[in-house]
Amino acid sequence: MNANFLYNNKTLRERRRELRNNQTEEEKILWAKLKNSQIKGLKFVRQYSVGPYILDFYCPKLRLAVELDGGQHNDIENKLYDQGRDDYLKSVDIRTIRFWNQDVHKNINNVLEKISACI
Repeated sequence: MNANFLYNNKTLRERRRELRNNQTEEEKILWAKLKNSQIKGLKFVRQYSVGPYILDFYCPKLRLAVELDGGQHNDIENKLYDQGRDDYLKSVDIRTIRFWNQDVHKNINNVLEKISACI
């Protein structure tokens, strides 16, 4: 892949915008806690693309992706897709941390503690 398109590939711009404008409830809840450098002064961005993938949230300084997963991620096909995605991100030196949507609803503080622990 051309290094010029590794980050925020222009061909994915419209899809990133679409995802930002149509966030899930869980993404809205977590974004409210991540935006404006609220966690240890670190900047997170949402719907950031790396290679062919669009990350839910990304901290460039830490090279940390935060992904929120709904129930569809329990399907074997989606598990394999997620594993391939995580392997790709690892190959470009990006760590991925995943949370279930229900974790965001039930215990947002635990989610934030786990993100802080990665820092």
